[in-house]
Amino acid sequence: MVTTTANSLKGKHLLTLSDLSTDEITQLIDVAIGLKKMQKQGEPHPYLKGKTMAMIFEKSSTRTRVSFEVGMNQLGGHALFLSRSDIQLGRGETVQDTAKTLSRYVDGIMIRAYEHKAVEELAANSSVPVINALTDDFHPCQALADLMTLYEVKGTYAGQKLAYVGDGNNVAHSLMIACAKLGVDCSIASPEGYEPKKEITKLAQDIAQETGAAIKVLNDPQAAVSGADAVYTDVWTSMGWEDEQEVRLQAFQPYQVNSQLISFAKNDAIFLHCLPAKRGEEVTAEVIDGPQSYVFDEAENRLHVQKALMVALMG
Repeated sequence: MVTTTANSLKGKHLLTLSDLSTDEITQLIDVAIGLKKMQKQGEPHPYLKGKTMAMIFEKSSTRTRVSFEVGMNQLGGHALFLSRSDIQLGRGETVQDTAKTLSRYVDGIMIRAYEHKAVEELAANSSVPVINALTDDFHPCQALADLMTLYEVKGTYAGQKLAYVGDGNNVAHSLMIACAKLGVDCSIASPEGYEPKKEITKLAQDIAQETGAAIKVLNDPQAAVSGADAVYTDVWTSMGWEDEQEVRLQAFQPYQVNSQLISFAKNDAIFLHCLPAKRGEEVTAEVIDGPQSYVFDEAENRLHVQKALMVALMG
């Protein structure tokens, strides 16, 4: 089940989804669906028996920590939780020395960090695979789970449109790249001054030229959502931007995903959110707790795509 993907990705890093080909992404999602079925049927799948992964956390997390730790356990391996206060990185040891030391102990490293350059530096000095579990610029594992959920519900990527409404953050960046790779149209609607980074938008649009996807950045949420098969949002104030919270609440109010906005999407459109969510801010309870919401299927799929990823890189 994992042979093809493992052959192409074994020993590599995953820092952004631009590191993967379209075939590798689709294969990973296929493997994730297979692993999900095995788990539901109670079939053991110890593909990483005897393997150990270090998990470095600069940012707190619910879904990332639990899904990676449980995933390694289900794969027969072991995960080590390491906050900055648990290791010498928090007391001034260099990223290079941390990477070189951990590489002697473990079979893979997962890191959830603020600055993307820190993850790049870790990977450059590690002799084992490094997985970016979130930085301020990218969230590739989340985007894999998002596109897996879209595929499970819709049965195809062809002809699909995903609309993201809100902050042009790390989630938006990785969604654009994932959609571009898979030929899914993606429209991002953000207030002026909060759009995705121009260089990442250009990267996604360049990829889309090869797959035929349309990647658009707009300021009009209704235009972005119009005709969408999936409507996505995220919190308006991500970790590290708390001092801007009041300003952001004002700027993003017209971008709330509510019943009126989602009515511009297709009748069978699904709602997605990476969680945690703030009901009454970026999304109303009526939407996130309603029949169009697949946010908990999406959250569960973090476990399965990450297991597929770990098997491919470390197996």
